[in-house]
Amino acid sequence: MEKLFTAQELAEILNLSVETVWRYTRQKKIPTIELGEKQYRYDKAAVLAALAGGNLSVKEDGSVYAKQGNYTYEDYLQLPEEPGCRFEIMEGFLIKEPSPSLQHQRLSRELGRRLMTFFEENDPEGELFFAPLDITLSNSNVVQPDILFISGARREIMRQERIDGACDLVVEIMSPTNRRKDRLQKMKIYRKAGIPHYWILDPEENTLETFKFNDGSYTLVFAGGPGDEFNHPDFPGLDLDLDRVFFRPRGG
Repeated sequence: MEKLFTAQELAEILNLSVETVWRYTRQKKIPTIELGEKQYRYDKAAVLAALAGGNLSVKEDGSVYAKQGNYTYEDYLQLPEEPGCRFEIMEGFLIKEPSPSLQHQRLSRELGRRLMTFFEENDPEGELFFAPLDITLSNSNVVQPDILFISGARREIMRQERIDGACDLVVEIMSPTNRRKDRLQKMKIYRKAGIPHYWILDPEENTLETFKFNDGSYTLVFAGGPGDEFNHPDFPGLDLDLDRVFFRPRGG
């Protein structure tokens, strides 16, 4: 059986952008093999034949980037899944990132476990979720926080396929590819949406920073890491053992 290619691999072979491959896929101008909902593979020979027969250029036409700044939630829903990647829309710009690292997942697991215990005792009607889960803050801002909490008082923002509105708490775990995005761009978007609490974990620096929305801006409430005692006035009794949260196994 001939090797099947992902959209990323096909884009590299044809010297196209991945967005152009997706556009041709959506427009059914190239043949695809559908593995599941929005999961596609491509037969190179079949694609080349379709491009030749359909008189489509295999050089980048440049117009694909004109969309940047104008992406909407409707456009986002049309994106095929790309294994190993996840997507967000921030102020109309499509953002593509690789899947999280092992240490990223450890942090998410350990912090999530402690938050879940706390909220089960203090707000049992609320729910804690983990990425990937779409949060639509506007038609041009579709994000996937690493961890998010919705209180029992805000359950009306939950939809079957997404969260439609501001959560009570969002947590982002930084990586080398998204440090500026989480600290500047996402903070601005979350501030505009009025999200009450925004937390940032930095696996490289082993730090947790918690920000609280107040009078239209975020104020730093706590900053610390292993060896520090977590204390937050809005989360009394939350037992965050930061030594355990940031624990990295030997060789990990």
